[in-house]
Amino acid sequence: MNSKNLIQIKQFCLYHEIDNTFITDLHNYGLVQIIILEEDEYLQPEQLPAVEKMIRLHYDLKINLEGIDAIANLLNKIEVLQQNLTATQNKLRLYEHYQIE
Repeated sequence: MNSKNLIQIKQFCLYHEIDNTFITDLHNYGLVQIIILEEDEYLQPEQLPAVEKMIRLHYDLKINLEGIDAIANLLNKIEVLQQNLTATQNKLRLYEHYQIE
């Protein structure tokens, strides 16, 4: 895998002024995926918004890792439910459209 598009965890943590172990702890909870290439650890760019949200939850709001894990799981469930609701609404609109004709 090419590290060109990956975010080096050391640099990410320096930029956000956090300890590297926080990212490792998030990984241990299954909240982020760490990619190891040539003894360096990286994050995928797609993970950055979620990781930055978890940083704010932990450092600004003082929420522990267990709380962050619960919040992340609930937000994922809400997202799935929202997708299901949108799909159901689209099917209903299609059904209503055919009823009118």
